[in-house]
Amino acid sequence: MALETRDSAQDNPQKEILHHTQRDPHRQASFLSDTILGGQDGLVNVLGVILGVAAATGDPRIVMVAGLAATFAESVSMGAVAYTSTLADAAFYDSEREREYRHILAVPHLERREIQEIYAQKGFKDEMLERIVDTITANEDVWVAVMMAEEHQLSPTGRGTALRSALIVGIAAIVGSLIPLLPFALLSVKAGIVVSISISALVLFVVGVYKARLTVGNPGKSGLEMAIIGTVSALVGYAVGALLKLPVTP
Repeated sequence: MALETRDSAQDNPQKEILHHTQRDPHRQASFLSDTILGGQDGLVNVLGVILGVAAATGDPRIVMVAGLAATFAESVSMGAVAYTSTLADAAFYDSEREREYRHILAVPHLERREIQEIYAQKGFKDEMLERIVDTITANEDVWVAVMMAEEHQLSPTGRGTALRSALIVGIAAIVGSLIPLLPFALLSVKAGIVVSISISALVLFVVGVYKARLTVGNPGKSGLEMAIIGTVSALVGYAVGALLKLPVTP
């Protein structure tokens, strides 16, 4: 399969050029993850809030005010969480990296053996394995970088990455939150409930399908799971609102 893919790229120069000019797949994965995190969370949470308010009051103005308040509070909160969690990952990476530097200075023979074991598990052996180990351990920075990536499965992040993640999550949360809220701005509360749930379930299904197509998994199953989980979660808000429904004032 790998050989067929390589031959296909060589036979088609345009595909080969596209392959080498595409964006880093790790950045694309991060962008997709942040977008889905913010959008799904914003949509489901705000849908739950407005369904609960709609069930409790039936007043479209109150539904819109509650929905907008939840929209912007959710976006700020999600952006802040994305920022702080990314910074926490960066701090953890730095602490582990410093620990590896200390280990290399204190017990270099043990750290060298770990490098040897890592690449032996990859299938290298004998003289080739020793050359790889010698090359890596000849430079402390390279040595530590390899240990961080191969042993700890960690990659470096920075403040810029945290800001980017926070911005993407925050904007996605706003967009996702406005999807279930829009029907209440155009329709009656009863019709808005039905349309909002329907549109939200459809959007969640499409997002699930899209995620599966970009990653792995069955698109239909992924879309259905996301739609069901999101809709059921939001309906909890409706159930609470229905139980605590306010009496209609004349």
